[in-house]
Amino acid sequence: MNSSAHQQPVDPEVGVYECEVKLKFRIIEEKGVMQNRDQLLELLVDAVAYGDDDFVESLQSEVSLQEISEVDASPEMRRQLIRLRNANWR
Repeated sequence: MNSSAHQQPVDPEVGVYECEVKLKFRIIEEKGVMQNRDQLLELLVDAVAYGDDDFVESLQSEVSLQEISEVDASPEMRRQLIRLRNANWR
């Protein structure tokens, strides 16, 4: 008999976090892309996720993470947090 069938699901604790990421790198890219902020941000996140290559050179990165009180989160985030917790209780 499978013993995992008798185990209760683990209830992961979720919280609200404030994250700050500072990145500095050099990138070779089309000039037109660099003027569209939304497209640029997506491109930069992808470049950092894939790491250095012939077109991207990382120079510096800093990441800070701090858990904040739920009451400091937006109403939308608090509702999502409640949904996540309710889904884990089922």
